[in-house]
Amino acid sequence: MSLTERVPVVAGLAYVENLRSLPQTFTVALSAETDNRYFRHAIAVLAGTGKIGFVAVEVAPHYYQSIKASTAPITCQARRASVFDHETSGVEVLLDMSGVPAAEPD
Repeated sequence: MSLTERVPVVAGLAYVENLRSLPQTFTVALSAETDNRYFRHAIAVLAGTGKIGFVAVEVAPHYYQSIKASTAPITCQARRASVFDHETSGVEVLLDMSGVPAAEPD
């Protein structure tokens, strides 16, 4: 399994209700948040009734430009993280971004 098959989603308390409504595996849409004032490479992860978090800051710069430049929605598969992932890192969702174009960060 490559690292692109286990990309963590960072989620805060604001997204707990959206996360709880999702099945074990699901599809997400990725959206570059060009107006995010806290992180210039912010990629929102959307599923179900709205945002469920952001692509982890360690990974997002590699995908930001291709997602931002895309004219079609970028989607990928997601799954709920294991209890171990949650207990050791707080990660609730993992993405399989192996089909999403990546590049060197700017």
